[in-house]
Amino acid sequence: MVTETSAVAGVLVMVLVTFVTRVAGVWVMSHFPITPRLEAFLKAMGSSVLIAIIVPATVSGAPRLWLAVGAAVLVMATTRSALAAMIVGTAAAGLARSIGG
Repeated sequence: MVTETSAVAGVLVMVLVTFVTRVAGVWVMSHFPITPRLEAFLKAMGSSVLIAIIVPATVSGAPRLWLAVGAAVLVMATTRSALAAMIVGTAAAGLARSIGG
């Protein structure tokens, strides 16, 4: 059984690990010159992680999820706005769920 104390301790450990990871990343990167190639890699890395999470969930998900992701991809391709794509994808998922159960 999880007590309040153990839950708070778990959250604090996660906060500490997250903080140390971010600080260590900044510290490590401060020792490398930012070349155009490295800059391109860092810019693409965020999208790669997002795609690595979304694609398997979409493939194994229901058709309403395919619809939502498809709508988000379409909006992203036309507007180049990640925020607009997330809003449209979320709205499409909610609408598809409310219609299809």
